[in-house]
Amino acid sequence: MQLLPHNNKFLDTGFATVRFDNELFGIGEFLTIGKSAENQIVINENSVSARHARIEKVDRNYVIRDLRSISGTFVNGVKILEAFLNSDDIITIGDNTMTFSPTQSLGEPPIELKYSKNEKWQHELLRIPLYAKANHAVLLLGESGTGKELVARTLHHLSNRHQYPLITMNCSAISESLIESELFGHVKGSFTGAIGDRKGAFELARGGTLFLDEIGDLPVGLQPKLLRVIENGEIWPVGADTCIKTDVRVVAATHPNLSTKILTGHFRQDLFYRLNTLSIKLPKLSERIEDFEDIIFRFAKEMKARFSFYAIQKLKEFEWPGNIRQLRNIVARASIQYPGQLIEPSHVTDLLNEETAMRPQPIEKYNRDIISTGQNLIKEFEREMIINRLTVNRGNQRKTASELGIPKSTLHDRIYSYGIDPKNFRK
Repeated sequence: MQLLPHNNKFLDTGFATVRFDNELFGIGEFLTIGKSAENQIVINENSVSARHARIEKVDRNYVIRDLRSISGTFVNGVKILEAFLNSDDIITIGDNTMTFSPTQSLGEPPIELKYSKNEKWQHELLRIPLYAKANHAVLLLGESGTGKELVARTLHHLSNRHQYPLITMNCSAISESLIESELFGHVKGSFTGAIGDRKGAFELARGGTLFLDEIGDLPVGLQPKLLRVIENGEIWPVGADTCIKTDVRVVAATHPNLSTKILTGHFRQDLFYRLNTLSIKLPKLSERIEDFEDIIFRFAKEMKARFSFYAIQKLKEFEWPGNIRQLRNIVARASIQYPGQLIEPSHVTDLLNEETAMRPQPIEKYNRDIISTGQNLIKEFEREMIINRLTVNRGNQRKTASELGIPKSTLHDRIYSYGIDPKNFRK
């Protein structure tokens, strides 16, 4: 047996992946490779055995074992029976190569998600470690640049699923003709160009978390299928005759204007309520200006930039429509344009003038009024639905929560916020 040396740098690995044929496969506790359809990675070649090799987690390391294959298993060109895997190791099976990559767990929330001087945002931050331990879907509401993806990653890394993959998918960045295949996968020959079976995001994230960014842009025709996956854990690959069971926790993110899409019929109400079992609302940077100094100091330290007190005060007066992402870009630009200099208000003026020149036109007041009206209508709709079910169930909150598809604790919070008295329904 030839056991390759192990690199201790990756002892703290939380989970690992193998990249094969431009796809990412999460390992979790183990992953098998071979010709048989029972393997996680299937290679249909004569030189590949039915069960060719197995990668498994041993303590906090990953080991690959050859399963008495016909042609052997190779790591970095060396034929092995068993070997520890290090970052970027090349695994060769038959005529196919794949790359091993360990991913380290965060361990605890990053500093910007642990404490805020803003009372409302601090209240939301306290929910993150609590929500992380649950298996319910989480909806992240916030404008672009407020840090929704960072929150999603933290929810995953603090969860009991952290040893399995976190797969991120932006629903607005994929064409409507491809998004179903990207989500649920497809079988060979199901459409033009489908030259082989392909796993979708739900299969790649098996056991872990799937982060669906810009969920409001998901085509209406796919929304019932997403609802079925969340409720039953069943996916139907494009062109498949049978469904596939999967276990994935969904975290979705959207802009605050999702309510207008519900009103116009572009987003299903039942899917909204299923995703909104748990929710976190991320504030704009201008709404948590108390944290401005802490945020800019962190970026400045990272990018080796220095800002004077008066420069920071001038920056705080800006509206920041792009939120924290825009502030980070400003700091990066300052570090490049004024290397080694103390950034003064005059420098800030030049930086902000460039930013203003590229700034999109502000939303018209009547559009803001429509959004506000839509949000109020959604709340009223939810209140009436709760009252209706409480009436039918004679005030039984457990049964009402089950019928609405939300935890009893969430129903209790909604009842309190809407000023509903359950005692009135027990008569």
